[in-house]
Amino acid sequence: MEFLLDPSIWAGLLTLIVLEIVLGIDNLVFIAILAEKLPPKQRDKARLIGLSLALVMRLGLLSLISWMVTLTRPLFSVGMFSFSGRDLILLVGGIFLLFKATMELHERLENRGMEQQGNRNYASFWAVVIQIVVLDAVFSLDAVITAVGMVNHLPVMMTAVVIAMGIMLLASKPLTRFVNAHPTVVVLCLSFLLMIGLSLLAEGFGFHIPKGYLYAAIGFSILIELFNQIARRNFIRHQSHRPMRERTAEAILRLMGGRKRQQAPAEEGTALAVEVPHEAFKDEERYMINGVLTLASRSIRSIMTPRGDISWVDATRSVDDVRMQLLDTPHSLFPVCRGELDELIGIVRAKELLVALDHGMDVATFAAANPAIVVPETLDPINLLGVLRRAKGSFVIVTNEFGVVQGLITPLDVLEAIAGEFPDEDETPDIIVDGDGWLVKGGTDLHSLQQLLDYYELVKPDDQHASLAGLLIAQKGQLPQAGEVIDMPPLHFQVLETTDYRVDLVRVTRDKPHDEEHHEA
Repeated sequence: MEFLLDPSIWAGLLTLIVLEIVLGIDNLVFIAILAEKLPPKQRDKARLIGLSLALVMRLGLLSLISWMVTLTRPLFSVGMFSFSGRDLILLVGGIFLLFKATMELHERLENRGMEQQGNRNYASFWAVVIQIVVLDAVFSLDAVITAVGMVNHLPVMMTAVVIAMGIMLLASKPLTRFVNAHPTVVVLCLSFLLMIGLSLLAEGFGFHIPKGYLYAAIGFSILIELFNQIARRNFIRHQSHRPMRERTAEAILRLMGGRKRQQAPAEEGTALAVEVPHEAFKDEERYMINGVLTLASRSIRSIMTPRGDISWVDATRSVDDVRMQLLDTPHSLFPVCRGELDELIGIVRAKELLVALDHGMDVATFAAANPAIVVPETLDPINLLGVLRRAKGSFVIVTNEFGVVQGLITPLDVLEAIAGEFPDEDETPDIIVDGDGWLVKGGTDLHSLQQLLDYYELVKPDDQHASLAGLLIAQKGQLPQAGEVIDMPPLHFQVLETTDYRVDLVRVTRDKPHDEEHHEA
């Protein structure tokens, strides 16, 4: 018992325990990767058997120290290389490790495991255990040789090995769970095994690679992966704060994305067709699905017909003037107001009002029988659909918090927000193709514009504007003048027509991709 009071014994024991744990980490990583190939119920059993066999193997090797010494004696030579029993074991272990890590990496990178996820074929239990035992033999040899070189007392060696293996048994399950839950960690661990396998081959040929170099490289890679996992965790936490509807819409839009088949540059007079992911949706379908998915995130102001474009009937005007207005305007529904748009009386159908006028009825009295449905501009577009259903084919008036009319919304406006513009007889399209650019009205909805341009950076969640004119005014800080160019790479906006208080017409152009510029040159 006297040797237990020797401080050097305790220092050697603690040092050896740390070294045994460090030398066993790579063994744990490989066991974690192999255990995933088994059914969930057998993974703990395989892990315990593998580590238990490693403990028995290391204790057995420690008890045969005299035989271990003979493993370092040369058995034969090939050219300038002489090989001992230890060298042969390291060579076999290195080759096995390189082969197995390469095959695992190939399977992971080819994503074969995902192809049969619904009906996965698990590996044989004993086949996995045998692979664990083979690897244990290699790593046990390395650990035992380290123990022999560090401490002279056999009981101290065995105690250190038992304690280290006990700690590894406790850490094996959480380590396995973590490794298998993070695909990038698995690839990183397999890369470590490739590096360790290469070092074993070098050791087998007599080239000593200091372990410090390997552990420094592994430690640096783990630090980088730690930063990667923290960034990924923060990203997931940020995403969880966003509405599920918004995240689902973005995911579907990404799935709809795709590029058509492109032509690779010709080499030596031969044009090679390059296959890229086939576009599953046509442009019209993508536009409509995009409109449906983004409808909830839009504001009513981006859907409504603005106040300046509303055709309304003034009840204070003469009957002949009202009749002439109804006949000259292609709309079928009109708001009736008293003197100004904010003095709403009701909603009338042009045909019914013409009949009423022929029968001598008063315009205001007739309109009052069908009062307008008014909604605030803060109403959610999804809730707006229910209001439009109650309107029964009519439209709703949009007002601000002060009761000032901002615009009106018809079922057609909602349809245009989803499927694109349907101009009336007296209207011109909001967006017209003009050579290598587009002529766009200032009141054009930004959602429609960015869908047409396939550029989704024009609409920001915190922006208060909904039209192209509002965007340009926000960028300029004031009302831009005709002739001014506002650059928002890769888009450029040239103001063509303005009035004293609004932007009427803008020409939009886009930077050409570098490959097109090179082709034209």
